[in-house]
Amino acid sequence: MTQTTEQKGILLSETALNHVRMLRDQQGKDLCLRVGVRQGGCSGMSYMMDFEDPSQIGEQDQVFDYDGFKIVCDKKSLLYLYGLMLDYSNAMIGGGFQFTNPNASQTCGCGKSFGV
Repeated sequence: MTQTTEQKGILLSETALNHVRMLRDQQGKDLCLRVGVRQGGCSGMSYMMDFEDPSQIGEQDQVFDYDGFKIVCDKKSLLYLYGLMLDYSNAMIGGGFQFTNPNASQTCGCGKSFGV
C-alpha cells in the first residue's frame, strides 16, 4: 500500500512548488509529480522528474503531500533522494530546477546528475 506522510523525504521550496503547480495547471489535469533516479549522467546517476496520473501510484511508492499537490517517489529511488531539496530559479543563466541532495558524494557541473 502506498504511504502518504507528513514528514517530507523530498523537500520543495515555495518557488518550486508554485512552478510545478503552474506547469501542472497547463496540462489541464490533476497530475502528481514523480521524482526518481536512473543510471546514467555525468556522475553515474541522474535525476528524473515528470508528471503522471495519480492512478499510476503503486505499492512501492512513497507519497508526499504539499497542500494537495502530491510528489511521488519509488522506495528504491528514495534511498538516494531522501532529504533532497528541490528548488526553482528563473534566472536567465543557470535557471530551472535545482537539486540539492545530501546523499550525493559528487555532483556534475550541470547539477542534473550525481554520484553516491
